[in-house]
Amino acid sequence: MDLSGKRVLITGGGGGLGRVLAADFASAGADVHIAGRRRAPLDDAVKTIPGITAHQLDVTDEGATDALFASIGSCDIVIANAGIAESAPLHHTSLELWQQIMAINLTGCFLTFRAGLRTMRAANAEWGRLLAISSIMGLAGYRYASAYSASKHGVNGLVTSVAAELATSGITANALCPGYLDTAMTDRSIANIAERTGMTADDARAVLADMSPAGRLITPAEVSLAA
Repeated sequence: MDLSGKRVLITGGGGGLGRVLAADFASAGADVHIAGRRRAPLDDAVKTIPGITAHQLDVTDEGATDALFASIGSCDIVIANAGIAESAPLHHTSLELWQQIMAINLTGCFLTFRAGLRTMRAANAEWGRLLAISSIMGLAGYRYASAYSASKHGVNGLVTSVAAELATSGITANALCPGYLDTAMTDRSIANIAERTGMTADDARAVLADMSPAGRLITPAEVSLAA
């Protein structure tokens, strides 16, 4: 696929799936911009992936998100990838954890989509792509993941509503809903499960793998190819 001349913004682009997305879109010829909260992973991605540009951003900050899009200009492809995954039984889920997950996973997607769409509209774009990295947990409920699952159900609701609004515009909105990815974020989830349940890390990994219809963790490359 040749994406020469297309400008892409990827949130959560400093590591994991975000970095794979950045590398693959850059290799397809796109002008790739990545955004993330932590400077060090962004700087490392820039050193590793030729031709990309990095921006420090908290996707829950409305003003900063709007300002970043204004500085970059109209993007052809916007990928809302920033997210966190934390698990806990409902009765051990604090309001602070709930609000943090909602802010990053759902509000962050909303602010990213809205700012990206505004730049497309301002440029009178006849073609554009809004893409959310959601989760299989946005399609069904899973134990010990009520907050995360709720946030991803919200993302999917947002995406389907935006897609309906844009149906005749040439701009599309879609969500990718993979199972658990084989990334450092999943490694942290595995460690959390092992600590809370007494499982071994291997057993905890197997539990997450079984949540996917494929019966295994999904590779970031598979998701990037779909994107």
